[in-house]
Amino acid sequence: MNRRQFLTSAAGILAAPAGLGVGFAQAAPFRTKYYPVAPGIGLHDVAPAPDGAIWFTGQGRGVLGTLDPRDGSFKTIDLGKDAAPHGVTIGPDGAPWITEGGQNAIARVDPADHKVTLFHLPKEHAQANLNTGVFDKTGTYWFTGQSGIYGRLDPQVRHHDGVQGSERRRTVRHHGDARRRRLVRLARRQLHRKD
Repeated sequence: MNRRQFLTSAAGILAAPAGLGVGFAQAAPFRTKYYPVAPGIGLHDVAPAPDGAIWFTGQGRGVLGTLDPRDGSFKTIDLGKDAAPHGVTIGPDGAPWITEGGQNAIARVDPADHKVTLFHLPKEHAQANLNTGVFDKTGTYWFTGQSGIYGRLDPQVRHHDGVQGSERRRTVRHHGDARRRRLVRLARRQLHRKD
């Protein structure tokens, strides 16, 4: 079966339920809107802000962008030389925080003046290949790296604490302090809490 035959048969299969009167819980289809941005920007991750703006990482150009979905306008912010941003999340302070693999740092961008602040990982984790970051309910920023590291950054003290590594991808590391205990499973790159 060639591609055209496959697409024709697939379209027929997808159209069949509508012709048979099969109903779905949702009466109307999702409304989809596309927002074009600069070619080659290398869109990677997005995060909605409380004010309605959408922040996005542009890995191909080393930028963080902000999109206004009301009119489709967007701006980009240069994150620095050799930047290659991966994940973005909005912190409790309302600012976008980025896992910035190109500079091996966690980046914070002030939403008002677009000032970029970098929190570099220790030199022994120069090949971290930063991936994803999240904030826990206490305001601590947890992050992972594809090389098998995880760590945390306390924005109040503004320094890294607990950067750990593992040679084995399935290792589970236990990291805790007096108030909470956490498990970070590197294989799934998910943050788990043990109460």
